[in-house]
Amino acid sequence: MHVVVAGQGYVGLPLAVRAAEVGHRVIGYDVDPHRVQQLATGESYVEDVASARLRAVLDSGAYRVTAEAAALARFDIAVITVPTPLRDGVPDLTYIESCAHTLGAHLRPGATVVLESTTYPGTTEELMLPILEKSSGLIAGADFHVGYSPERIDPGNKKWPFDKTPKVVSGIDAASLDVVKGFYDGLVETTVPVSGTKAAELAKLFENTYRHVNIALVNELAMLARPLGVNVWETIDAAASKPFGYMRFTPGPGVGGHCLPIDPSFLSWKVERAVGVPFRFVELANDVNNHMPDYVVRRLMEAFNTRRMAVSGSRVLLLGLAYKANTADARESPSARVAELLLDLGAEVRGADPHVVDDIRTDARLIRVEAAAEEIAASDAVVLLTDHAEFDYETILEHAPYVLDCQNRLSGANVDVL
Repeated sequence: MHVVVAGQGYVGLPLAVRAAEVGHRVIGYDVDPHRVQQLATGESYVEDVASARLRAVLDSGAYRVTAEAAALARFDIAVITVPTPLRDGVPDLTYIESCAHTLGAHLRPGATVVLESTTYPGTTEELMLPILEKSSGLIAGADFHVGYSPERIDPGNKKWPFDKTPKVVSGIDAASLDVVKGFYDGLVETTVPVSGTKAAELAKLFENTYRHVNIALVNELAMLARPLGVNVWETIDAAASKPFGYMRFTPGPGVGGHCLPIDPSFLSWKVERAVGVPFRFVELANDVNNHMPDYVVRRLMEAFNTRRMAVSGSRVLLLGLAYKANTADARESPSARVAELLLDLGAEVRGADPHVVDDIRTDARLIRVEAAAEEIAASDAVVLLTDHAEFDYETILEHAPYVLDCQNRLSGANVDVL
């Protein structure tokens, strides 16, 4: 089939490459000309898609990337994987709206449009579908198919890549579901059909809200266990020995990526708008997780006070700028907030991350360095925010005068754990 994947980021590129590998003719559409140019040369910026895989589908002719809307004509299936950010606590769906207008202009009878972008229940049928109908002059259900299939990309997860992860699929009617399911059946090992698009949209938000709330629980526990004289990590390990009724979550410097800092707020916003009551679990989880960077800085200030030092004028090395280990994904990373707070307090802050090359998400005052022995030794404090495998933990222990370990990777006389 002629497949269009609109949006070539962490979600769209793996989908587009997989679709090309199984035999579809794929157009990767993105409005960012720099991104298009980079992909066209066979250089992948998404770690889940090796450049060799990208070049293979480019060379075969199965995949082509473009910023030209005219190239979308006569598609059989179009999948929308564009961003859905929050603006002042309100979902910004302008990328979906713009993409729907563009695709609607090229929509023809028998074609299918699937939304994958994370959003609140009702977006597919109440927002996207009317735009497609207006732009095309066609009627959804009668003339073309519409579905929703939430993305489940976990950057850097080798155990559960795109094709191994079960895919929830839905349609606005039985015929749409058949087409959507058939398409994804050819891409992934398992599809999970649900009764309608709202159920699929809510499933995605619930998955991430579940994680968000439980991470907030252990983050708050970490703050409370310390004054109680209890090692929270030991407590978590002990609780995790229970073989039923418990799932392990661990504390950290905050949450990052698109999923946890943003997705639960989509659900909270929709609930309050549609039902008229707040989603209290989400609001509480947001409050706890959003303030974990403040807690990290407060712990560091306490450590400096114990050593009769001030944060102002100190040299602090942050290890890990990505939001999770062994990836380059710095979206909404708590490291940015930690750096900002320390810089505002007058510290000289340096950051090391072997994966994150793009500095656009970090404070311009942050000095980028490598985690070399001399850099570690020259620091007054080292804060391990993200435990990348590339970091030499023995060198850190040997040379750092003090370490605040937010991931429980180190132990020693010069180490405090979160």
